[in-house]
Amino acid sequence: MKNPIIFILMALIGLQATAQELLSPSFTFSHKKTAYITLMDGTELKGNVDKIKREKGLIEEIKFVDGSGKKYKLKAGDVKEMYLPPSGVDKLSRAMNIANDARKWNNESMNSDLLNKNYVYFENAQVKIKKKELTLLMQLLNPTFSKSVKVYHDPYAKETASLGVGGVKVAGGDAKSYFIALNNQAAFKLTKKKYKEEFLLLWKTCGQMKTSFPDIKWTELTQHITTFTDCQ
Repeated sequence: MKNPIIFILMALIGLQATAQELLSPSFTFSHKKTAYITLMDGTELKGNVDKIKREKGLIEEIKFVDGSGKKYKLKAGDVKEMYLPPSGVDKLSRAMNIANDARKWNNESMNSDLLNKNYVYFENAQVKIKKKELTLLMQLLNPTFSKSVKVYHDPYAKETASLGVGGVKVAGGDAKSYFIALNNQAAFKLTKKKYKEEFLLLWKTCGQMKTSFPDIKWTELTQHITTFTDCQ
């Protein structure tokens, strides 16, 4: 066999599908492929990302060059939403995730063509951190089934043990926390440690959650989300 690592990766895609159905977060982005950014005033930009500045894991500033060569220095608060092309290992991980992320509750507000090309979606969101409510540019991990519940990447989240081959994570590695937004309300931090005790309060508007999931498991979070969505 010419490339045993690729063979093993493909063989383990099935394990990835059962481990977690949220998309893996991406941290590196292509400077050559086209990125799409919509500003808060509705202006649509198409071009290439030159540089991304982060502060405590969150995007603070984006240096961007459009198709005509015009340069922009965008603050996170200037951006309504954006689709960025991943690069390197993130690109491979993203491709394996998206292949297993077919849902019947597709979010029609998303650009399905770009998502199918493994683009990473960010949006301007209200987020509660401790006692403050902040406006942040957040990476959405469930773009195709996010009508009622949005799951955002927590840049500080630790992960469970994962299985990797050749430096690429292919199974496990579930994050121990996310930021969750219900029905377009401000997102709040949800942790694996407190999930069981917060389960009924979190999904209280769906009466069947208690009977459908008598054994509450963090690894079944996406099943909880889709059941809750069906209730709405």
